Amino acid sequence: MDYFLFGVLPYLALTVLVVGSIARYERDPFTWKSSSSQLLRRKQLVWGSVLFHVGVLIVFFGHLVGMLTPVEVFHALGMSYGFKQVLAIVVGGVAGAMALAGGAMLLHRRLFDDRIRANSSFADTGILVLLVAQLVLGMGTILASIQHLDGGEMVKFMGWARGIFTLQAGAWELVADVHWIYKLHILLGLTIFLLFPFTRLVHMFSVPVRYVLRPGYQIVRTRKHKTVLEQRP
Repeated sequence: MDYFLFGVLPYLALTVLVVGSIARYERDPFTWKSSSSQLLRRKQLVWGSVLFHVGVLIVFFGHLVGMLTPVEVFHALGMSYGFKQVLAIVVGGVAGAMALAGGAMLLHRRLFDDRIRANSSFADTGILVLLVAQLVLGMGTILASIQHLDGGEMVKFMGWARGIFTLQAGAWELVADVHWIYKLHILLGLTIFLLFPFTRLVHMFSVPVRYVLRPGYQIVRTRKHKTVLEQRP
């Protein structure tokens, strides 16, 4: 079971994530969006969306940097494993609490507003439930991490993540004996990766960078009341 979870499932999930997302974009580009319901219960949507997205982004990039940064970098910076562990607990705890509060607001809005529920697909609601559950598990891992403030468990996950991306066959053995809540957290996270290309989560890849780089446009009305689109220099 540990071999499958830590040695096989990561590659399967990442393959489905990449290949599935590319295939969906090529075959069904018009579904590459996050359907909006902003006209319904807008205030709850705004607060929930801001808390959720900001919290999730901090948590995601915190995991990315924390697990994939070579330990030699932390040695060079003079940062001990214990300090990094405490920093991860504090920053991850605050960001996780924000994301969980926002996710709970969004889920409540989607489940208990009749009009929103009627216009929500099973995938829309289901993926939000999984994300909230993942945040709950993530907050639960803090309790386990507090028992290892020396950073020992964290180093195991850093070695495992690095081993996955460098194709080390025995990387899974580094984390075979970790607490069950970490295993459940990773299992649900990889499951979300597997479902990613088939849900509204694909909109995360649609960062509108090209709108920042494109030249500006100005709407000009002529005396004949015709709207003209002029390109600004």
